[in-house]
Amino acid sequence: MKSSLSSLVSRLSSSKPVPSAFDHDAEVDSRFESNTEANMFRGVFDTWEAAAASAPRTRPLGYDNPDSAALYLRHLSVEDWDYPALFWVAESVNHGLRRFADIGGSVGIKYYAFGKFVRFPADLYWRVIDVPAVVARGREFALQRGAPAALQFSDAIDDIDGVDVVFASGSLQYLPETLPHILRRAVRRPRRIVINTTPFHEQHEFFTLNSVGTAFCPYRVQRTESFVADLSNLGYRLRDQWRNIGKPMHIPFHPDKSLRSYVGFCFDAVEN
Repeated sequence: MKSSLSSLVSRLSSSKPVPSAFDHDAEVDSRFESNTEANMFRGVFDTWEAAAASAPRTRPLGYDNPDSAALYLRHLSVEDWDYPALFWVAESVNHGLRRFADIGGSVGIKYYAFGKFVRFPADLYWRVIDVPAVVARGREFALQRGAPAALQFSDAIDDIDGVDVVFASGSLQYLPETLPHILRRAVRRPRRIVINTTPFHEQHEFFTLNSVGTAFCPYRVQRTESFVADLSNLGYRLRDQWRNIGKPMHIPFHPDKSLRSYVGFCFDAVEN
């Protein structure tokens, strides 16, 4: 049975964990809870469930709601930190890789943005995998724009099975499962994995709570060495790694967990 992103979130958030304590400050808490525009963080937690349990009840949990689904409708351009990922997507296409799974790709924002610079072939297949509200908005948006049939949408995370390339830009941090855990279920694993704008720490693995303005989201920060080792154990080699300069993560009261920049990777399957 395929696992949908929304069912995973619902199952975990309905549990009753005891949240880890975080430092409080009335002004910081107020700004966080009333935020409507910035990308903000609060607290450090041991588990996804604990981060979810700490969320204020004033907004939804996660992206599966209409307001969050509409967040990126105007973000269809390549950002400064996108160029390494754009290079590896273009390189993939140029070497005959045609089937892409875009995890957490929203309404297809990188498909539209990268398509301005990469000549997508007629036989390209780009499957965005996201939560149901975002998938519905993405299909509607694609119809309005007259997007080709190559752009498809799914809310089943296991639909990465059988693709050539798994692409994840700014999305792995929102998943209740890690990418290696998801890949272990795949019968036909991708030949390439391209990851961009993802928080990795050199020493710690933890969760925080993210305010995106329309919702509160548990937010995973992984340890670089462990992540690379997990993918290596699945038969992948690290091809490239880069930093997304200009993408910091500040967690109030936790300078040792805050990040100066996010990270991107390209992994290739080891040929047998």
